[in-house]
Amino acid sequence: MGETPTADLDDVAVEEPLELRLVQGEEERPLSVTLRTPGADEDLVLGLLYAEGAIACADDVLSLSVWRRGDVSAPNVVRVELRSGFAALDILARRTFTSSACGVCGAGSIERLALRARPPLWSGPPLSPALVARLPSGLRARQPLFTATGGMHAAGLFTPEGECLAVREDVGRHNAVDKVIGWALRAGCLPLSDHLLAVSSRAGFEVVQKAVLAGVPVVCAMSAPTSLAVEVAQGFGVTLIGFARGARFNVYSGPERLGKF
Repeated sequence: MGETPTADLDDVAVEEPLELRLVQGEEERPLSVTLRTPGADEDLVLGLLYAEGAIACADDVLSLSVWRRGDVSAPNVVRVELRSGFAALDILARRTFTSSACGVCGAGSIERLALRARPPLWSGPPLSPALVARLPSGLRARQPLFTATGGMHAAGLFTPEGECLAVREDVGRHNAVDKVIGWALRAGCLPLSDHLLAVSSRAGFEVVQKAVLAGVPVVCAMSAPTSLAVEVAQGFGVTLIGFARGARFNVYSGPERLGKF
């Protein structure tokens, strides 16, 4: 009260469309448009195509590049050539998963997920609760865009010892997960057995769905899970942790992978 208004510059989260075009020979067809934060676009595209069933490994992508004509480029347009060619359009039409972002989800999505899901494997000793408690700070320390804007989600991939392998930020939490899984695809790490996926957001269906497809056995969210996320985690054998904030967290499924508190 009583303070004088001031004018200043502020950093805001960047949100721009990314158009994906499928190429076969000299022909080109539009595939999808998604809103994302520019950066790690190759990882995003690979993760998205993998989640939608268009590719099974990085070798299924013959080329991936920013659209260019002469000296003119369009950084928000990516052209991708797949081994399957335009057949991928039919695959995507049959297998596209709905998410809570479009307000439609349910048994049909779970049934389609079951056709491609792989059992998540955890071969090591029980996961240390102290390590889980350190994940939020480990993720937060690698979020420069959130530090600058306060408006970004993040997803991070960790080993059972707590080593951080990759972190990606984006305005969309599902995009951040796609970027991390795309990174893992390029690195030849899939399936992600014995890995932890940490997300700075709530754990909705689309986050757990993508984890299941990548073979992630443990998902740790800084915020709340949704009922469908819990159902999917329980049904597909994923350890789902929510409200991970310091020394306290809730375990919604798969408690057997955790050691003694």
